[in-house]
Amino acid sequence: MPSRETVDQDAKLRSVLAQIAPGTALRDGLQRILRGSTGALVVLGVDKTVTSISSGGFTVDTEFTATRLRELAKMDGAVLCDRDATRILEAAVQLLPDPSIQTDEQGTRHRTADRVSRQTGLPVISVSKSMNIIALYLDGRRYVLEDSAAILSRANQALATLERYRLRLDEVTASLSALEIEDLVTIRDVGAVMQRHEMVRRIASEISGYVVELGIDGRLLSLQLEEFVAGTAEGQRLVIRDYMPGTARKTRNPDAVAQALAILDSTSLLDVSSVAAAMGLPSDLESLDSSVRPRGYRLLTKIPRLPEAVIEKLISHFGGLQKILAADVEELRDVEGVGETRARTIRENLSRIAESSFMERFV
Repeated sequence: MPSRETVDQDAKLRSVLAQIAPGTALRDGLQRILRGSTGALVVLGVDKTVTSISSGGFTVDTEFTATRLRELAKMDGAVLCDRDATRILEAAVQLLPDPSIQTDEQGTRHRTADRVSRQTGLPVISVSKSMNIIALYLDGRRYVLEDSAAILSRANQALATLERYRLRLDEVTASLSALEIEDLVTIRDVGAVMQRHEMVRRIASEISGYVVELGIDGRLLSLQLEEFVAGTAEGQRLVIRDYMPGTARKTRNPDAVAQALAILDSTSLLDVSSVAAAMGLPSDLESLDSSVRPRGYRLLTKIPRLPEAVIEKLISHFGGLQKILAADVEELRDVEGVGETRARTIRENLSRIAESSFMERFV
């Protein structure tokens, strides 16, 4: 399963990839160098460590432009920019990283880029004349920048998978709604919904990475992604709030449960027992078919213009969804903050939701 360190490294990588995505001045400059059949070594950031391993060169300290980067890269040595690549600080710098740092790279420029990145912790970009590639070195990893067409091809395949995942999520969520109304929910049913939520989240996260890499070329992909994942994050949070055991609520919040699901490996995610355990629910095989009752957050949220504060008061007053469903207008009216008009609205909407869920399941 991914560690917290790995998650942080992935986030850091995405941040740097956003800086060198198509449409940025830095990417334009790197592409100019590549088209000019020359090489380059670019360091994003200057600190004491970088200074200590630098020799020669000259100070530039000017605004970053793609043309300036291209011209300065014609000289031997590295180009040092600020961390955000908004200014070019030095050029023609000879970098002398610790030779004892292990690297699997071949070629002087790539070996230097890898060692400098490992020693300083800063992003280092290498443009290879012979291999005709742009490589990013960060946190001991090498990431080769690809052409937009290749990334889009993979992204579209992932998007098709996401569409199927979302359809299945909608199916199991509708089934859960019907089971909640009939008071027939089991831990297995809840686990199945949470599995699908996490699958959607993971494939969406992968596509988000493609969007970052594509820069301006990923605008359409970004819109499609937003459409497919709309409401899923909140939907997952509401299921957690509905079914997280009372004992777990004292020490964990929905975000902690979502994180526990996120760090499950692929095999564990397919195991309903592991999903139930991550939620704090009984996870032995016999318990998976045990009945559980929702508090009612998810279904009550479907009622238009019903404030969250009122939802909290309804759940606190009645104790769970089944008692709220059984309550008449007078009983609902007695809850603080509800009143006659809102009580009738709640009653009518709950009846509509119940009828709709029944029809979706059996028709």
